[in-house]
Amino acid sequence: MQKIQIMEVCPRDGWQNIEQSIPFEQKLKYIRGMLKTGIHAIQIGSFVHPKAVPQMADTGRIAQSILMEYPDRTIDVLVPNLKGVQLAVDAGIRNVSYVVSVSESHNRANIGRTHAQSFQELETIMDTYPDLSLTLALSTAFGCPFEGVTPLDRVLHFIEKSVQLGVKRVELGDTIGIGTPAQIRTTFQAVKQRFPGITCIAHMHDTRNNGIINSWLAAENGADIVHTALGGLGGCPFAPGASGNTSTEDFVYLLENSGIQTGIDVEAVIQLAKKMRGEISGNYSGHQININKGAC
Repeated sequence: MQKIQIMEVCPRDGWQNIEQSIPFEQKLKYIRGMLKTGIHAIQIGSFVHPKAVPQMADTGRIAQSILMEYPDRTIDVLVPNLKGVQLAVDAGIRNVSYVVSVSESHNRANIGRTHAQSFQELETIMDTYPDLSLTLALSTAFGCPFEGVTPLDRVLHFIEKSVQLGVKRVELGDTIGIGTPAQIRTTFQAVKQRFPGITCIAHMHDTRNNGIINSWLAAENGADIVHTALGGLGGCPFAPGASGNTSTEDFVYLLENSGIQTGIDVEAVIQLAKKMRGEISGNYSGHQININKGAC
């Protein structure tokens, strides 16, 4: 590894689970701050029903503001269905992550659909919006709170079905953070060997303190993009026990001090994480310490 692309997902995965309402202007302030640190790809929210995830109700307004200010950045949103895609397109978004859980139980709990219904809708989306940059976001790709460990064959089967529909980007999500380093290595190697032409994205959670090592191993074994969240915030409302994502500041610190380029200012992202911790409450897992300036 010489260079890794980081996609910041705190505005979506980090904030969606927070009980306090984050004002629109405060969200914009932190999203702008994240982009100013050198982050070039960011998931700013999701187009879901506001009753299900109230924190995401202003995603359309945020999209319009950020797209105008940062036309050169990759601005992504999570969508669960065709309606979400339509809202994203209407807001000017051209990069969407369409979520399907590899676990049938979690798919029903998360988006209220069977696998057959999710893939039927995916086919409709691909036909309706052929120019859209769509990522198939496979939740519970390593384990499910209801069904346990996810078989690798099932993950490969889902990717095969999506590739046949024209999908070129696939995200593998460890939704509840139970993936082991060996499982991460084996899965990403298998995916890249079988589907060498797709863009592969890693989305790790830090429930058992494996976020950093699993993100590293994903990148080392074929992931082209790694999701991280400022402060290590994160968690799925429909995955009991899910902890935060891999911390942006911790992972960037590790990469940059290992000679791997991210294009992100380590000190700037640490300071922004510290500031957010003081203003927004949540399940932070990041450390926000610049060891280069510290003392033992």
